[in-house]
Amino acid sequence: QMRFVESGGGLVQAGGSLRLSCTASESTFGISVIGWYRQAPGKERELVALISRRGLTNYLDSVKGRFTISGNDARDTVWLQMNSLKPEDTAVYYCNGFDRDDDRWGDYWGQGTQVIVSS
Repeated sequence: QMRFVESGGGLVQAGGSLRLSCTASESTFGISVIGWYRQAPGKERELVALISRRGLTNYLDSVKGRFTISGNDARDTVWLQMNSLKPEDTAVYYCNGFDRDDDRWGDYWGQGTQVIVSS
């Protein structure tokens, strides 16, 4: 079973930056879109940013202008550059992929990477 492995989280002061990495354990051939999600304590998991194989991107309104998603050509590694971090960005960040054939988000979740932004 393919899984994403997330890394790069940590503790940072408000206004700081972090770069998260998401690496696939196998080929992402059947995945058309990769997304970064986050889940804060007591809250639902939410989609933060996504990137398609053609490089199209989309962002949660609250992170637009601060976060940038990018990926290598094979889309087996995707990054999330997070700048001007705010305490409300504190969450566990995960990756997942959208199955082209099943036409839905798959179950490729990794263990996540914790981001803590102190005020």
